[in-house]
Amino acid sequence: MDSSETPVVMYFFPFVGGGHQIPMIDIARVFSSHGAKATILTTTPANALRFRSSIHRDQSLNLPITIRVLDLPNDAVSPDSSMSAAPFTDTSVLREPFKLFLAQNPPDCIVIDVFHRWAADVIDGLNIKRVVFNGNGFFSRCVSECIGLYAPHEKLGSDSEPFLVPQIPDRIELTRSQLPPFARNKPGLPDKIGKAEEKAFGVVVNSFYELEPKYVEYFKTVLGKKAWLVGPVSLCNRNNADKTERGQAASVDEQSLRNCLSWLDSKEPNSVVYISFGSLARLPPAQLVEIAHGLEASTHNFIWVVGKIFRCAENEGRVGDDENWVPLGFEERMMEMKRGILIRGWAPQILMLEHGAVGGFMSHCGWNSTLESVTAGVPMMTWPLSAEQFYNEKLITDVLGIGVQVGSKEWVSWNAEREELVGREKVEAVVRRVMGGGEEAEEMRKQARALAEKARRAVEEGGSSYEGVDALISELKSLRKN
Repeated sequence: MDSSETPVVMYFFPFVGGGHQIPMIDIARVFSSHGAKATILTTTPANALRFRSSIHRDQSLNLPITIRVLDLPNDAVSPDSSMSAAPFTDTSVLREPFKLFLAQNPPDCIVIDVFHRWAADVIDGLNIKRVVFNGNGFFSRCVSECIGLYAPHEKLGSDSEPFLVPQIPDRIELTRSQLPPFARNKPGLPDKIGKAEEKAFGVVVNSFYELEPKYVEYFKTVLGKKAWLVGPVSLCNRNNADKTERGQAASVDEQSLRNCLSWLDSKEPNSVVYISFGSLARLPPAQLVEIAHGLEASTHNFIWVVGKIFRCAENEGRVGDDENWVPLGFEERMMEMKRGILIRGWAPQILMLEHGAVGGFMSHCGWNSTLESVTAGVPMMTWPLSAEQFYNEKLITDVLGIGVQVGSKEWVSWNAEREELVGREKVEAVVRRVMGGGEEAEEMRKQARALAEKARRAVEEGGSSYEGVDALISELKSLRKN
């Protein structure tokens, strides 16, 4: 068998936080389904448990995919491997076992998350092809690059004064308050990440051409970046077991999940709002109260996945395991009226969004959630909080026309207390606007469904992302001959 017939050997080194680990596991599974011999490198056996079942199901179908747990030194403390691990979590304790494994078992290529900031030097020093994954789409990357290159925000009179993002294909307006701190103070990506990407073989992007075609072209031609589109990778989760266990087991038990899905079955199509702000966001109790009142006043059905609550001195001890931030009688009224369900912890988001009763998604605009909403054909109520989420909001509302802004204006780190409070009136208004039967809502729904169909076609044989996966595999094979 010549080198072109031998399967390409690819390693995937995901970051420990859920927003990056979940799509990276899916990416590894996608490449395996195209014939690449995929190995997922992980930190601890406990971390591997989160996705082992889906990998075992793939293996039962004879797909070439495995998990390798890196051997930590006996005295080493494993980095936080929870779904809510922060972007600045230090994983450098893995440097030596990672380097040793690569040296002894060199692959054709390794796909690595940008948040392993130390790993680029190790990989490049071993002359292994390095492909970077940073968890974002093309639109947000182009916006970030152009803000860094042209600094349109530097001469503004205040943080709330709007500016136009220069040189990009659409008219996009932002304020300095919506930019990450590093973008406000100096251009481009954080230095370590930016330099690591510059020297990489290329980037792999969880997106599809038909979603943001002008920005794919801009990224590749104007900015001169090498990229392969491979998404939406969440669509590799085809059975209910994969969808239920994706990321980690749902916080609700099996019977409660069945009850939740039965409740959805009892509702009219497009009549339920799904609310979730991701695995990292911490909202203060006062904000949660406003959301509760807004949902109740809207009179629409909802499923609300309540994440972590921000704890500070004034509410420490008051907000505990019983989650007593809830307005008096709210949960009981909603259950009695069969209006709403609260889920505390992790929920199987894909299953929820794909249900025909769900007609709107109130979201923090994380890229994974954005793509999952797109693939389900569900319009969005956008509530960005941090990271590149304000950029994603503009793609959703201003470019794609599949969402409405709730009114969030202030970029705040996931673990910092927020001064900005979005009132119940805004929550009620945006729910009514998206869930109502008016012309605007119907047009958003039509656009969302059209994109969902394009997403499905993109990952099927002959589709843009299907061909993107094959293109990277083919290029890696061709490099063996040189």
